[in-house]
Order: sequence, then structure tokens, then C-alpha cells
Amino acid sequence: MAAEPPESVTDVLDPLDENGARISGRTDTAGWPTSGPAAPETVGKPKRRQTPESRRNRRLRIAGRTAVAFFSVMALLITGGGWSYLRATSNGFTQVSALAENDDNVIDADAQLGDENYLIVGTDTRAGANGDVGAGTVEDAEGARADTTMLVHIPKDRSRVVVMSFPRDLDVTRPECNGWDNEKPGYTDEVYDSAMGDKLNAVYNLGGPRCLVSTIQRLTGSTINHFIGIDFAGFEQMVDKLDGVEVCVSQPLEDSVLGTIIPEAGRHRIDGKTALNYVRARHVYGEERSDYDRINRQQKFLASLLRGALAGRMLLDPGRLNGFIDAFRKATFVHKVEANDLLMLGRSLQDLESGAVTFLTVPTAGTNSYGNEIPRTADIQAIFRAIRDDQPLPGEKTAPAPPPTLEAPIPPTLTAVDPSTLSLLVYNGSGITGLANQTASQLANVGFGIYNTDNYTEGNSAETKVRYSPGHEAEAATVASAVPGATMELDESLDSIVELVLGENFQQTVNEPTPVGSPITDVPAASTAPVELPSDLEHVNAADDPCAS
Repeated sequence: MAAEPPESVTDVLDPLDENGARISGRTDTAGWPTSGPAAPETVGKPKRRQTPESRRNRRLRIAGRTAVAFFSVMALLITGGGWSYLRATSNGFTQVSALAENDDNVIDADAQLGDENYLIVGTDTRAGANGDVGAGTVEDAEGARADTTMLVHIPKDRSRVVVMSFPRDLDVTRPECNGWDNEKPGYTDEVYDSAMGDKLNAVYNLGGPRCLVSTIQRLTGSTINHFIGIDFAGFEQMVDKLDGVEVCVSQPLEDSVLGTIIPEAGRHRIDGKTALNYVRARHVYGEERSDYDRINRQQKFLASLLRGALAGRMLLDPGRLNGFIDAFRKATFVHKVEANDLLMLGRSLQDLESGAVTFLTVPTAGTNSYGNEIPRTADIQAIFRAIRDDQPLPGEKTAPAPPPTLEAPIPPTLTAVDPSTLSLLVYNGSGITGLANQTASQLANVGFGIYNTDNYTEGNSAETKVRYSPGHEAEAATVASAVPGATMELDESLDSIVELVLGENFQQTVNEPTPVGSPITDVPAASTAPVELPSDLEHVNAADDPCAS
């Protein structure tokens, strides 16, 4: 296995003056920009020790790395505008290998059929034109990082769009990955072991798109069926092709590294150069959460872009649109993305209202000793379960639900399995001492394999229920067929173990299960209670105008 390269500093970038030149600077204790040399800020572990002052100064030119040209993806996904032009040009995208087939980390893959999940990644390569817009050079930092990562979920019925942002320093477990050479681009023969405690942006630097996709699938359980990577070399030109984007700020936007971005509070239509700084600034005076405040700005920027696009104000001029699409195409590299696919998707979303587009941010619980953002795993699982199940999300303004059908629902039909093949955990939530052991013995007598018994971790339960993970419906139904009154409850965190929770309504009766191979037609319905989402889940809705009174 190859030794893992240390993570490089990817945090600070000098601003552009009006003539496109770099402005070096330092900050005083209040965070305002002053003159003089700036000291580098360390993020993570330095890639290598560099003692010459000139090398340290070059590292200051390395950006907060939002790589924000990828914002254009969303406007075009939702409107479909321009993809017919791209198809007509016969100039496709640069293709890379990114997607994993039959990933065991995907939750209930069959239920996700028809959903479209796009992993959109902004990369910070220093090669080529990126160095001309302030990305630094390959001498500053080799390779590329994924400092802006968004998962765009579009359900099968195309009724809404959910965009989840991932912090660049999110603490993740990296799978085993082949090395990634961003210059080719392509993969190397080097293989890196799986490792805990990586930053999300470092995963891309080490293992490229394929490694990042696997990491996100493991974290979310979502089937990622499209990948779009884009650098910010053409971002300014894209925004300028749209005659700018409207943003609103409550106070002047001043960054201790980039300088003055927006000099006055209020509503502004900003050009490409200003937009680039608006979405990548990480050291804004008055903001205390660095990457999270930047993510919020990015989401508001994209929401404004979408409002304009959906209202038809931005994408009606064929000349501007064609130039925009061409710049976008040149800056992207993709997997399973073709112009024709995007055109079809855009047409299916053409009646979507902006209120049905919701932006969320992965919740974390502070940082660890390495500066990694600690993911709140249970909350993340709940959020993505709600997304997959099309449950309501905070701030969402969706279209009215279709009228209920008059036809009675058809109950699911499952086939009973051999009870001895189960790993059954029996929980006592009844309040009756010793009931779990007693019931486990009864279940063993009718053929069930018992994994363990214990008191229910959540205390007493009013209902008796069989809890199971996706793909284990038949096993759960076989258990429920032997326990009168038991209902079924899906829990995506259980793996292969099936849990029987003995509730206060448990009749203390165990029957013979349905014979192996026989259909179970009276399957108790799985719980349809809404997922409890964290109360502090950050969200932005595309219909919300931050300047509206």
C-alpha cells in the first residue's frame, strides 16, 4: 500500500485589485485588512516543511477553494435551458471514472430507482487557467481538493430538489482508494488503505472522484448516479454572461484576506469577479463560523441564481446562454452525464417552483483535535431518510399534494424465510422484569436464531414492534407473523440484525411463524411516522428573498 501524502494548506488567497493584480495584506486584531506581509494560516497538517519566506508567501495565494463555477450546474439542471444547444454542438463533456456500482453502503437501492442524485464537486486545481484567477500554482500545492461538495437529490416524481452541502473539513472515514493524478486526469496504480479521520477535501486530493463518491455514499446511504466536477477558471465569465447575479447583504462584506467585497448593505447585482469573492470568502469580518457562513452565502447565491433562471430573466437570450454553456462545458469533467440526459431532466422539471428547491447543510458537533468537523451521524442518517422518503423538510414550500386515490392500497407480499437463519435481538420495553429472556426462549422453541436479549435502550415502548434495516423485510415479516400485534418499523442503522421490541401491549404469546417459502400477505405496515429532524438544521429555500421586508 502506498504511504498517504500529508494534507496541504488550502485556506488563504490574496484578493484581486481592480486591474486583476494580487494585493498582499495582513489583519489587525479586529480582523480588518491592513498593509504589510500576511502570516500563513495552518489548516490540517502541512504537506511539507518550507522554510524560505518566498514559499510561505506563495502559500498565501492558495484560496479558500470554493471552486464555485459549479453553481451553474443547478440552474441548468432545473431549467433545462441550453442543453439543446450543447447537444447540437456535438461537443460533449470530459469523462472520468467516478461512480461505484453495487455499493453495499447504499440503503434500499431498489426504492431509490428513478431518483437522480448528482454529486457536484468544486475542485481547486492550480493548473492552467485557475492560476490566472488566483488559485496559485502547482508549486504551491499539487493535485486538487474538493472544497465545495453538494449532493443534489431529485426524486423520481420530480416534485422537488434538495441540495445538501458538506463542510470541506468534515471528518470522514476514507475507503480503500487508488491514487488520483489530477493532471492526466486519471487514477494511478498506488493503493491507499482505508483510514479514519480524514478531511473530506483531502479524500478527493488522494483518491479523486471515485474515492469521494464512495465516501459520500457511505455517509448518506444515497445512490449517486451522476458526478459533475468543475473548477472555477470560467466562473467569472459564466456569471458575466448572465449579466450578474443579485445578492443581498445586511452589512458591508469585508474579508480580512480578500478585502472589501461589497461596500454597502442592501441589494446588489454583482459581476463575476465580485461573485467569485462573495462565495469563496472565509475570513469575513462579523462572521464567526468560517466555512458554515461561506456555505450559507453559497446557498443564498445559488438560490438567487435559480430564482432568476426559473423566472426566465437570465436564460432567454440565446447568445448569452450559448456562451455560458460553452464556458461551463470547458470547465467540467463528468461521469454518466450527457447533454441529452440533462435536457430530458430539465424538461421534466420545467414546472417546478423555486419554493420546491431546498438547501441543507450537514450538521456537525464542533471540531476534534485535528480541526476536523465532527459529523452528527444519527442526525445525518435521519435527514437522508427523510429525503429518500420524500418527507417534508424545514423551510420547504412544495406544490400541493395530488388528490388521494380511491383505490385501496395493495398490501405487500413477502415470502417467509427460515427462522433459524435470523439474528434476532429481543428487547424488553414492556416494564415486566424478565420478559425478554422468557420470550426469547419461546421464539427459540419455534425455530428462531436468538442473537441476544436486553432492556430496550429507549425505555418502555407502548407498541410491540419488529425493527429491521432495508433488504430485511422478509425476515422482519417472518418474526411479526409469530408475534401477535407486532408492527414493523424500518431503521436504516441496524445492518443484518432484526430487533423485536416487546412493548406494553405485548400479549405474551408466541406462535409458529409462517412456513418457510409461504407468502406472508398480512404484513403489518412499517412505521410511516415522520422522521424527527434536528431542530438546528440549517436550511435555505430558493423562494426566500433575503432582502424582502
